[in-house]
Amino acid sequence: MSKGDFTGRTILIAGGTSGVGLACARLFRERGATQIVLMGRNIERGAAAQAELGCGLFLQGDANVPASACEVVTRVVDTFGGINALVTSTAGSALPALLADTPIEDIPSILIDQTLGPLIMARAVLPGMRLRKSGAIVSVASDAAKSATPGESVIGAAMAAIVMFSRAAAMEAKRDGIRINVATPSLIADTPITERLMADPFSSALFGKAAKMAHLGVATAAEVAELIVFLCSDAASKITGQAVSVNGGISAV
Repeated sequence: MSKGDFTGRTILIAGGTSGVGLACARLFRERGATQIVLMGRNIERGAAAQAELGCGLFLQGDANVPASACEVVTRVVDTFGGINALVTSTAGSALPALLADTPIEDIPSILIDQTLGPLIMARAVLPGMRLRKSGAIVSVASDAAKSATPGESVIGAAMAAIVMFSRAAAMEAKRDGIRINVATPSLIADTPITERLMADPFSSALFGKAAKMAHLGVATAAEVAELIVFLCSDAASKITGQAVSVNGGISAV
């Protein structure tokens, strides 16, 4: 088995029915994985994604809800015997906005919506990975965790929370053979999130400027997936606690 071969491995992708999550599923399948579990809230989108893959299964669940996350993880373990890799590519619904224009009562929900999924999913799979003494966890945050951007004060705080959680959890989990990393893209082409951003005047102006700075090109979902799948592979066996940017040169972080 090559270091990029996922034959016989079980992959759970929270937020796997569209965007980066679905791009990861496609790439895992190309690399030999057939035990791919897509987790998401929308049943129709999940069924369509599963049909496209032609393998694995879709499980409805909400990564932000502990009971739902644990139920999905239990079903995956009961079906396949364990989870080799977890990818969490969930996204909140909040769009960038200046802090002064953000209703103060919206701040708690924005933080919860943006942050909780990767934290809860990592905690849910951790006991099983500890028993197996192996596992890879990759969460998707954004460069807002590293680079201060007007309009992303609250969103940036949420992204930074995901990164710091992952770094600290990686230090705790390394003795059990578990690696935990974060992919931090900026603007991603051809995704539903980008479509929503570009439909909003403030976000469109903000990310339109960012796109002009991506002299290597705006990253696609497939290109972000290449990083994530690599971080889940044996080729990245010595990499943990890292937050890796894929941004085409928008920033050097």
